Order: sequence, then structure tokens, then C-alpha cells
Amino acid sequence: MEHLNTIITGTGSYIPSVRISNSEFTRQTFFEKDKSRIDSPGEIVIDKFRDITGIAERRWVREGESNSDIAAIAGREAIKSAGIDPETLDYIMVAHNFGDVLQNTIQSDTLPCLAARVKHTLGIRNPSCVAYDIIFGCPGWVQGVIHADSFIRTGLAKRLLIIGTETLSRVVDKYDRDTMIFSDGAGATVVEGVKSDQKKGFLASATVSNTIEEAYYLYLGESNAPDSNPNIRYIKMHGRKIYEYSISNVPQAMKAALDKTDIPIGEVKKILLHQANEKMDQAIVQRFYRLYGLRPDVSQVMPMNIHELGNSSVATVPTLYDMILKKQLKDHEISDGDVIIFASVGAGMHINAIVYRQ
Repeated sequence: MEHLNTIITGTGSYIPSVRISNSEFTRQTFFEKDKSRIDSPGEIVIDKFRDITGIAERRWVREGESNSDIAAIAGREAIKSAGIDPETLDYIMVAHNFGDVLQNTIQSDTLPCLAARVKHTLGIRNPSCVAYDIIFGCPGWVQGVIHADSFIRTGLAKRLLIIGTETLSRVVDKYDRDTMIFSDGAGATVVEGVKSDQKKGFLASATVSNTIEEAYYLYLGESNAPDSNPNIRYIKMHGRKIYEYSISNVPQAMKAALDKTDIPIGEVKKILLHQANEKMDQAIVQRFYRLYGLRPDVSQVMPMNIHELGNSSVATVPTLYDMILKKQLKDHEISDGDVIIFASVGAGMHINAIVYRQ
């Protein structure tokens, strides 16, 4: 029996060259949201931060680099990896949250949308190649792949470029400890409809949106610094609430996706989870397996690059996937036939998961 499969045929990423180590924050003065100064020595603040998040350094873009620029670089690499003519793309979807933000400004620029800018930068002339953005918090790239599968199965598209990109260094409040979490980067995939006798590629998905109490767990707010301009706003979050929400709800969404297939959890080789916080991600995977009565070796099933790259929002999952396929992540590999799960959680609050056979 012939199947129409949704397959990722090419991957690419852009990891900025500027490394910002934790030590660079030792002399930074931090304040709480109530404007009170955090008096703990910088070394103690940083040690506690690393213990919780696992982050030792992060990557930030250089001055002159924009979000759409790095998206185009990752996209070009994915196109080359897939070995396709970019003029044959039916769609370009770019997932992000803040558009292009110029150095030393905090204004988001999405006119035109980033996907249109990427199409322009790539020099694609085909007017039937539709370019649009996805604003879905950190799960944006995963949601883009879910869109792609729907488009392929309904005959709306055969070949798509899905990019997750962000320059969070341009929207952080340097007086807020959470600044140390955020980073920049871009990851891209070419997704195609491919007919085969075997069922592979995209197998199932699940998406959840909770927007009552949870809607503003991530938001834009004024600087934590006293006497700051209340009209200038930066990315803010209620970290404890996000943690509790995520460990309670992400495992359920992952299970909902896996249970749509006939694949036992023992066949899942890797879980590529949004690189948000090491302890949170570990707890999510542990709770996911606990739903099946199992206790996994989390270090084997869940690859991580957050230690060196930080949290680049929508870019974390496709960047992680690209690094593994290109054997750039020690002790982890994905082979043909392996079952993997892509999953993410973020602003909205939104959660999604995809079960995928390589």
C-alpha cells in the first residue's frame, strides 16, 4: 500500500558567533519585579541560575544581524541540505515572536512579515510561493510542521520551508535575572510530501492552548529597574507558574500524540523537547514516561544543547534536530526508522507534540 508521507528532507541552522558566558553577568545589578534590589553576590546568583536552568552560556547575534537575516541563512542551508530548487517551494512559514528588532531598540518590526523578508533574501521569484509568519510562542516551529502536514495531506502544498528564528537578546531587560535564560538562533527544515510503501515521517500530533489563567505567564512589561521608563517594555515571565504548568500539561500532550499511533513508548528513541530549562525539561520527560509506568534514563532519550546555546525560543527544537543529524551533539544520533517526538511549550500558553519516524 502506498502512503503519502510528510517528510523532513533537509535541515539547517544558524548559531550566532557571539558567546555570552555566565561570568559576564557577575557584576550586573539585578532587581525583582517589585523594583527591590537583589543583594546576593553575583557569583551566588549565577550559580543558582545554572543549577536550575543548566545554562552556562548563550549565543547572541552581532550588531547588524537581524532576525530575518539569520532565518534566511538557516533556510538557505536547509534548502541546500534537501537538494531542491527554492523556486519549487509552495510555502515559506517563519515562526518567531518579536519580528526584526534593531540593535539598541526595542520596537518589533514585522512590516513586511519575516517570511516575506526571507523569501526576498533568498531571491525566490515564484509568486505561488506563499510566505507568512506564525506567532505561537516557543512552539511555533513545531506548529509550522503541523501546518505543513495538513497542507500536504489536503493537496495544498507539496514542498514547504519551515523556519523557527528569534533574537531575544534584543528584547531582554538587563536588570532582570531572566535575561540570562534567553538567546538567539535560527533553525529551518524543508518538509515535503513523499509517496512510499512504508509509513514514515509525520505520524501524529497534538496541540493544546490554555488561555484563561495561563494567557499572560509570558508577557511584555516594564524594566525591573527603579525609575525605568514604563512605556518601554521587555520580555517578562512568571517562571514558577510556567514550570508548574509545563510539567503538568506537556507530558499529557505528548501522550495524546503517541497514543494516536500504534507505537509503544519503548520504541521512542529520542524526545526533542524545547530547550527552556534543564530541570523543567527533565521533569517533563520523567512524568511522560511515568504515565506509562516507566522510569527512563533521561540523559539517553532527551538530547540537550541548552547548556551552551541557551533558550532561543522557536529555534531550539529545529536547531537541536539539525545538530543531531549533522553529528554535532555528542552521544546522540538519529538513524533511519527511529521514532522521535518533537514537543514544545510556550507563551499563550500553548503546547504541541509530533510523533515522527525518521
